[in-house]
Amino acid sequence: MASTAAKTAVPEVALRSGSARPMPVVGMGTASFPLVHEATKGAVLAAIEVGYRHFDTAYMYGTEAPLGDAAEEAVRRGLVTSREDLFVTSKLWCTQNHPDLVLPSLRDTLKNLKMDYVDLYLIHWPVAIKPGPPKLPYKKEDAVPFDLEGVWRAMEECHRLGLAKAIGVSNFTTRHLDRVLAVATVPPAVNQVELNPVWQQRALRAYCAEKGIHVAAYSSLGGQNWDGTGNAVLESDVLAGIAKARGKSVAQVALRWIYEQGVTSIVKTYKKDRLKQNLEIFDWELTEEDCLKISQIPQKKVVKASGLFSQEGEFTPAIDPADLNIVEEYIGYC
Repeated sequence: MASTAAKTAVPEVALRSGSARPMPVVGMGTASFPLVHEATKGAVLAAIEVGYRHFDTAYMYGTEAPLGDAAEEAVRRGLVTSREDLFVTSKLWCTQNHPDLVLPSLRDTLKNLKMDYVDLYLIHWPVAIKPGPPKLPYKKEDAVPFDLEGVWRAMEECHRLGLAKAIGVSNFTTRHLDRVLAVATVPPAVNQVELNPVWQQRALRAYCAEKGIHVAAYSSLGGQNWDGTGNAVLESDVLAGIAKARGKSVAQVALRWIYEQGVTSIVKTYKKDRLKQNLEIFDWELTEEDCLKISQIPQKKVVKASGLFSQEGEFTPAIDPADLNIVEEYIGYC
């Protein structure tokens, strides 16, 4: 029997490349370490009950299988009519970033998900590492030259076969995107990057808007700051002041700001009350004064490619460290 829990209708955006259904503008992230299968499955089911239809996973996260189990159970319980009601994103990991491994890797992902296709398949990083099991950190000598053209051609084949309704990238700068667009027959539909009020990505957003690439935000609440230095989004005095004045949470202010930029939020929580609160951002607006205050927040990037590698050792001469730089040039306040 279908749940009677109150659901929030989430707006959707049509992707300009590929054949995916429209993407809900808030998605649930599933990166969780350590992974607990039943906790992830239960959280996905709770999210579906309150209105989520967009779920973000990756081979590296290990959450494809519990997400697939939850989707299967949601159909069985009548929470959704069919798998087609869901928008599912997964990602190709760095060790799979080789032309001959792309299609087999997606087939493995689909087997984990127990699905015939993903709505969106992303290259997780513009970084290639020797084939092997997913782990962190890697030795610097494990990095190998990234055959971006060959990998993108293989991504296009995944799309042609109908296994990925849309294809895209993650953690790509404008420089990386230039290289993709120069060889693409099917351009990337999405670039998923770290983006929040503390890392606003103005230059990248302007570029993607011009090229017809939709931007999705991970760490939309600053949650990947695992170095113990705190969370610059949730601890922002500026956001706290706006939240207090508006009777909202800091998280809701951050997510509303992302939505008003035309960006999709990927936000991770396994708590049902917060899952619900994170969708309660569509029936109010930030003021011009709010937006001006947010535009003046000092900027700080947390996630960097260097975090994939141990500090010891050296990259081989075939690796240009500049190619591993995912920090977009910052432009000032507008």
